Amino acid sequence: MISARPIIVHSHLRWDFVWQRPQQLFSRFARSRDVLYVEEPQFLDDVVRPVVDRSEPQPNVHRIIPQLPSSYRDSESATLTAVRTLLLDLVGATGELAHRFDTPIQWFYTPMPAPTMLGAFGEGAVVYDCMDEWTQFRFAPAELVPRERYLLARTDVVFASGRALADAKSRLHDHVHFFGGGVDANHFAAAHDPATNVPVALAALRGPVLGYVGVMDERLDYALLAHVAEHLPDTTLAMVGPVVNVDPRALPQRENIHWFGQQSYEALPAFIKGFDVCLMPFAFNKATRYINPTTTLEYMASGKPIVSTPVADVVRHFTPIVTVAETAGGFVRAIREALEGPDVERRQLAIERARQSSWESITDTMTMLMEEAVATRRYQAAFKYERRGLWNRSPSHERAVPRP
Repeated sequence: MISARPIIVHSHLRWDFVWQRPQQLFSRFARSRDVLYVEEPQFLDDVVRPVVDRSEPQPNVHRIIPQLPSSYRDSESATLTAVRTLLLDLVGATGELAHRFDTPIQWFYTPMPAPTMLGAFGEGAVVYDCMDEWTQFRFAPAELVPRERYLLARTDVVFASGRALADAKSRLHDHVHFFGGGVDANHFAAAHDPATNVPVALAALRGPVLGYVGVMDERLDYALLAHVAEHLPDTTLAMVGPVVNVDPRALPQRENIHWFGQQSYEALPAFIKGFDVCLMPFAFNKATRYINPTTTLEYMASGKPIVSTPVADVVRHFTPIVTVAETAGGFVRAIREALEGPDVERRQLAIERARQSSWESITDTMTMLMEEAVATRRYQAAFKYERRGLWNRSPSHERAVPRP
């Protein structure tokens, strides 16, 4: 039932990419409202004019992929203007989604389109859901910093996925709220359900299996993975997830390292069931300074032992449930200890912690904060209108002073 204010989302992530924070949140928001999920455009040689590829991956989620002629590739300004025109045509009075996105909330995952999109849809509030410190990532465009400052100056409320990230953004905005990752605990509890079948290819691996689920990008320590594979030759490393912004040829290739690529969200509990130890082998670099890995709670819900490098938010929020190792040697020792036998008490703490960290509770609190932001905007607009009326009625308006 549609009862809540619609949301227009500007995302750098494809809906059918790894199922993570945006998909978790908006699959739930869409239970009570329309969601226009706008992805980055595709540039195609066989497209002669801008068009929209629109689909509905689930009820009330309208997935939008702008498709532009390849000639737009070299002009960001023309690209963003074309995307805005496509969206306005879609949600306007004569569009296919007419009146379904009146006075929406505009929600940004990337600040890049903000100058073009803000104000274009008569939004009731603006949200910036900051998943990471994007400026620290490889290939980040130079415009990111000024665009983010522009967005922050016009955003009503900021959500941050990590505590360190929230602290950093609090220096730039007055209304920043920390929302770490949530988890669908019931979904990942299938990892300790006897009825769940481990994928055949994973079950065929020899020895104890050390597994990782997530994106393979610059945040992982590939030298550490090679070290683990070398010093634990009787184990097998199972790496589950897509390779992004990393040359696949640079990934460590050993007999006991297997790369499974991207898997569906539905299949992840079955993969995790096949792990003897769950790994979080994050590197120490700019890209990992602010992360709060969603996979932590997913591992916890599975009841598997977890070994991590000392990511700040993991140390702060998830120890001692997660074993943290500061050196490569310590990482190997922690894995050996985890393989020696189950820690029943730690396992139960992990499962209970996951049950208390639902995506539903996060979306409920976010909804409350969005409603407060809308109400504040209305109050400020009414106050401004009243002040303008008072100005216009005062005797001073008769002087040669332009009205504001």
